[in-house]
Amino acid sequence: MSIRFRKYSWQLAPSSIRQIRQMVFIDEQKVPHELEWDETDEIADHYLAVLPDNTPAGVARLFSTLEETGHIGRMAILPQYRGQGIGEALLRHLIAESAGRFSELRLSAQEHAIPFYQRSGFHVCSDVYDDVGIPHYDMRCLAPELANDALPGKDAPMILGTDEDSWLFDSESRLISLMDSVVAQAGQRIWLYDRLLEHDLYDRHRFRELVSALARRHRLSEVRLLIHDDKPLVKRRHKLVELMRRLPSRMELRLVNEDYPVEDQPFILADRQGVVYRHDFYKPEGFAKFSDGGRVKLLSENFQRMWDAARPSLELRELPL
Repeated sequence: MSIRFRKYSWQLAPSSIRQIRQMVFIDEQKVPHELEWDETDEIADHYLAVLPDNTPAGVARLFSTLEETGHIGRMAILPQYRGQGIGEALLRHLIAESAGRFSELRLSAQEHAIPFYQRSGFHVCSDVYDDVGIPHYDMRCLAPELANDALPGKDAPMILGTDEDSWLFDSESRLISLMDSVVAQAGQRIWLYDRLLEHDLYDRHRFRELVSALARRHRLSEVRLLIHDDKPLVKRRHKLVELMRRLPSRMELRLVNEDYPVEDQPFILADRQGVVYRHDFYKPEGFAKFSDGGRVKLLSENFQRMWDAARPSLELRELPL
């Protein structure tokens, strides 16, 4: 079925957009009238999915915060048109609209709809919460441009433990998008090995927040940072170092022992499935995989060997908070 999409401001939106939301959210799902219509409608772009004969079938809205994060909401497909791929086509159209514009997409998903959003590259990033009596989870896509390039060829792109494809990168921007997407989905551990904690890669607000969220998640959370040189960290205050000082039981940094064999390529391991692997310490070239237990197991063994022979950073330990 050929579906077309039309974009409107709230002031110029046709009545069908309001009617579809009224039928799905207020009449069907019993969302209170005063909660359905909010001030966000005034600043959002509103999308209408229409059939080949121009019959309205579904709606959604998209708005931004600080032009960095796009928020998708109020997605609704009329009951008679569900199960025909219209919702998925609409979501992917929104991703395409966001590619190159936003570095992150967020949405609030009803519990039963999580697999639907995962198929397009969104992962869960919150615990369950109640919204008008319906269980919801926050979900996000940290690489909308990459997701857009992959769709519709890949199912569940960049989902940890599911996506078995290799994602190649040869630029810093692509590396950062994949690195954040892998780290964001770790449930228990992040093991990072590199020459330095380079500021352009690791001293970023979003990366710090992702690592912080994992480290604070539960008592078994574990973040290990294994590097060759800590002198740049002493000279310049680093976000990960500050975080490590505040969460000493969950985060630890060690320096490799050069007297023992060490790896020649940097990598990040997320739980027992995800890996971001660079071919060289000095170049943003390599690959990411979201489901590669065999490779992660091998690299974990190598990391553990280097970790056991490594030493703590005495200079960082003496730095004041």
